[in-house]
Amino acid sequence: MKGGGVVDNEFTYEEEAHLTVRKTSLFFAGDGFTVYDSKGELVFRVDSYGHDARDKGELVLMDASGRCLLTVRRKRPSLHQRWEGFVGERTEGQKPIFSVKRSSIIGRSSVTVEVYGDPAEEYQIEGSFAHRCCTIFDATKQPVAEIKRKVDAAAQVVLGKDVFSLSVKPGFDAAFAMGLVLVLDQINGDANADSGTPDAEDSNIISP
Repeated sequence: MKGGGVVDNEFTYEEEAHLTVRKTSLFFAGDGFTVYDSKGELVFRVDSYGHDARDKGELVLMDASGRCLLTVRRKRPSLHQRWEGFVGERTEGQKPIFSVKRSSIIGRSSVTVEVYGDPAEEYQIEGSFAHRCCTIFDATKQPVAEIKRKVDAAAQVVLGKDVFSLSVKPGFDAAFAMGLVLVLDQINGDANADSGTPDAEDSNIISP
């Protein structure tokens, strides 16, 4: 499997990482996130970028200390929902390191991720983010990360959609994976707003 540090080598692990992602507000799509490792230590955070944000089309992923790791920004205008990722805190004229776009074909809807570089890499995201059940595949169709509903092991109950699991395969950049989660959350929120229905089927990224 290809991989490595698309965003930061520090978050590329030798063993599979199981992260817990928690939305810090339920009022708007993507109002903020905190991400913890299997030991309960804070790994990533995204501060509120709701209605009072400077730019609702721009999100910043930080590490536990507040260092800016990645900026994802919605590209406008765009026929399809397209986002771009920038290392650190984006500056004017900075070139993106990857782009994300929603692709819709009859009977199939998925998200395509293109990582710029030499060589370039491409990933596909398939499944339903609205239901917290989707997988990121590399160009060889090998899974590199997976989003799933979180289960409380003690009570054996499935937690609400504001808390979910992000599993990252060895050698794949967890910061990059979390950046893709931010984009998926925004795409899902935009589609829900268009439909006027929470978790509407049309908002799902679904593969057959």
